[in-house]
Amino acid sequence: MAGVEQPCYTLINFPTDSEPYNEMQLKHDLEKGDTKKKIEALKKTIGIILSGEKIPGLLMIIIRFVLPLQDHTIKKLLLIFWEIVPKTTPDGKLMQEMILVCDAYRKDLQHPNEYIRGSTLRFLCKLKEPELLEPLMPAIRACLEHRHSYVRRNAVLAIFTIYRNFEFLIPDAPELIGTFLESEQDMSCKRNAFLMLLHADQERALSYLSSRLDNVHTFGDILQLVIVELIYKVCHANPSERSRFIRTVYGLLNAPSAAVRYEAAGTLVTLSNAPAAIKAAASCYIDLTVKESDNNVKLIVVGRLRALRAAAGDAAARALPDLAMDVLRVLQASDLDVRRHALQLALELVSSRHAEELVGVLRKEAARSATAEADGAAAYRQLLVRAMHRAALNFPEVAGSVAPALLDMIADGAEPAALDIVLFLRSALLTFPDLRQKIYQKLLEVVGGIRAAKVARAAVWLLAEFAESDADVSAALDVLDAAAPVPAAAPQEEEESAPKAEQQPARQLVTSDGTYASQSAFNLPTATTEKAGGGLAAALREGESFTAACACSALAKLALRAAPRLRTRAMHIAARLLAHHATSGSGGLTADDAEHGAACLLASARRPDVAAAALASGSRDALAALLALPDRAAPPLLPDIEQEEATPAERVVAVETGISFAQLAAPTAAHRDMFELSLNNAVQGRAGSGEEKGKLSKVTQLTGFSDPVYAEAIVAVNQYDIVLDVLVVNQTDDTLQNCCVELATLGELRLVERPAGVVLAPRDFATIRAHVKVASTENGIIFGNIVYEVSGAGQERGVVVLNDIHIDIVDYIAPAACSDADFRRMWAEFEWENKVSVNTTLTDLREYLQHLLASTNMKCLTPDKALSGQCGFMAANLYARSIFGEDALANLSVELPLGRPGAPVVGHVRIRAKSQGMALSLGDKINMMHKTPPQKQPTQKPSAA
Repeated sequence: MAGVEQPCYTLINFPTDSEPYNEMQLKHDLEKGDTKKKIEALKKTIGIILSGEKIPGLLMIIIRFVLPLQDHTIKKLLLIFWEIVPKTTPDGKLMQEMILVCDAYRKDLQHPNEYIRGSTLRFLCKLKEPELLEPLMPAIRACLEHRHSYVRRNAVLAIFTIYRNFEFLIPDAPELIGTFLESEQDMSCKRNAFLMLLHADQERALSYLSSRLDNVHTFGDILQLVIVELIYKVCHANPSERSRFIRTVYGLLNAPSAAVRYEAAGTLVTLSNAPAAIKAAASCYIDLTVKESDNNVKLIVVGRLRALRAAAGDAAARALPDLAMDVLRVLQASDLDVRRHALQLALELVSSRHAEELVGVLRKEAARSATAEADGAAAYRQLLVRAMHRAALNFPEVAGSVAPALLDMIADGAEPAALDIVLFLRSALLTFPDLRQKIYQKLLEVVGGIRAAKVARAAVWLLAEFAESDADVSAALDVLDAAAPVPAAAPQEEEESAPKAEQQPARQLVTSDGTYASQSAFNLPTATTEKAGGGLAAALREGESFTAACACSALAKLALRAAPRLRTRAMHIAARLLAHHATSGSGGLTADDAEHGAACLLASARRPDVAAAALASGSRDALAALLALPDRAAPPLLPDIEQEEATPAERVVAVETGISFAQLAAPTAAHRDMFELSLNNAVQGRAGSGEEKGKLSKVTQLTGFSDPVYAEAIVAVNQYDIVLDVLVVNQTDDTLQNCCVELATLGELRLVERPAGVVLAPRDFATIRAHVKVASTENGIIFGNIVYEVSGAGQERGVVVLNDIHIDIVDYIAPAACSDADFRRMWAEFEWENKVSVNTTLTDLREYLQHLLASTNMKCLTPDKALSGQCGFMAANLYARSIFGEDALANLSVELPLGRPGAPVVGHVRIRAKSQGMALSLGDKINMMHKTPPQKQPTQKPSAA
């Protein structure tokens, strides 16, 4: 129940049950010790009772020697003691000693100290014995008139709880609280009273609210929250009341409290689908996101905005695009995740009317972040680049302004953003032919400043691929010629000018005996006339050999598309580049790179050729096919959003849905609807769509059918906690007292609180709920036992050991998508790796991959086209993301043994993660998968015509 505090004994460090105790010493300390010793002895007694033991001899001693004391600590400990101590005899009757305790309660309810009165009222909310509460009712009623608000608001809660559990003790509670609410001035007391009327007498609460609709904005925030809850319930139960209260909800959108505005916005969109209402709620959400300092609150509210956009449909399409620019105000936050979600939402909301303005804001943010030195500035710039890339693809009219802005940022090639800029240029040059020449000319201007080898390789490839005229080829050769190593002149040429030597790089030389000697680019001196410069020159001259091989490939492509004069120049530059690396002292070309460079030169010299055709046109076709894939057009902003979310999920219809059982129900329409609803819930579990499973699929049997106490649990994994609904059934003919479910955990799990004990009549059952907090993504185990006492003279005690509950890591991770660059970056950064050998009976590579994906909840990042065909081996990258924001990477490398038809798949799966627990848990999951055959999907047979 809202407003009622939970038992507080978990907040006090009581002695554990493992510590030894002496009952005689406890009696002595409680009877004759000073106040300090009595406090420690009382704590020890409470700890013993909480551990499941009983010390009946201490009850009268505590009543005689501890209960009369006025020390506040003892008063608080006694309230905890009376809450947990058994109050009934084995036959279920109230103990005679509790009459004395009841008298002490009455005195505390009349105590002059308001703290003792209020604490006692809070304690009475937890009592389940009407015999103890009945004599106290006059004193509880009198507390409603106390001068202190702390006493009055706890008196309201006590009356509420007693009325809900034992209505016969105070049947006039709604009238009493209604009169109290009319005259009360304290806002916390009014909130508790209104809350009671909301649940106990909704008509009376509605009447009170209707008479004060114009003054709701003057109420306190705690009362306004309850009013919003009442309006929500009333309008859903009676839709005709919406027009009566919707103006009040509109007014609460401007309340001073952020919590009230949040709840009012959520209620407003459920009451009305009008574009004005949706726009007002979205504006409220945006304002909350901007003004709230807590990053978790920002993420929650942005999530509600995205859910609002998805749920409102056409109304959102008309109302929300105007707010796309307001969403960009959230970029002032310092948290990268908040910025990422805000950018994703802005791109989803923006329309063509605001696309240019959105790109302008992103350009300003990129310029501002370029001078920032804070942590995460480089990642933020990469995020802005991806956002502008998405905007250009969605709205081609802004691509002309996006390209120059990104090209100005590419020179700083050491940052992750530079590679994303190259990816945008690759897509823009192919997708926007009318902008191709403008982008190409700008690329020629900035390519010389690129320093990173990976970015330089991509930029040089773009120069060669999109050079469509002799002028483009000549300009590209000028750039590459300036960056390529320049050979030193021979002694006979030292007096010649450098420009002339560059114009005639290979000519006949005269030796000392007067004969002519030939000069080749493959035997030039290794020394250079000048030191290597920065940018692209450093990448080609002093960088890794693969960059030089890629440059040779680009030069060969330029040679194939150029006139004969330019073709000779391109081949000579490539020869100089190969010669420089072949004889340099920094390691030179690798064998593969040297072979690749030589093959490119030969292909450009022997045209036409198969290799020449591949260089000239094959790469353009491959690029078009790559960008046609839905997840390769642009890198995603949010790695935890799958591409399938963009399209409506396929509706799954259970086979029983089409069967109507209305003829079995009562004749009235209301009964038929209720019958069908109950039947559907029973067949399908809980209501839901997509891959939601019913509760029945989550049932775990904890004990055997022949045990005295049968137990089973429904395990529900929420975002950060696990809820266990444990059904306990008494299978004996005896009454079981103090039946407790004692749980413990292994792994990164923590039990929030100890489940309370219950009394089970013969053949009776009860449901006990336990909450377990999850700290990280890894497998865990919950174990324990059921402890109970059989009523009777012997007070027999029994224990039933529970089966273990294994918490699967798959419940915490979900398939996700990320770009190839992000995958490679995380693969290099993550330090924990787990290599699992494939040990399966499956003989098909695709079948093994599908079984792996279904068992680990991961997503395959490798395109289907790359996995098609029957080549005998397969390599694929897998990715998943946990609810805690942790990434899980996997690389599958499997093959079919040669010469052994029908042999099972062999190979290994390499897992990398940032935490050791996730890497090990995923490895365990894969090992378990090898022992479980894949579930065959049922195939539908065509029906006979």
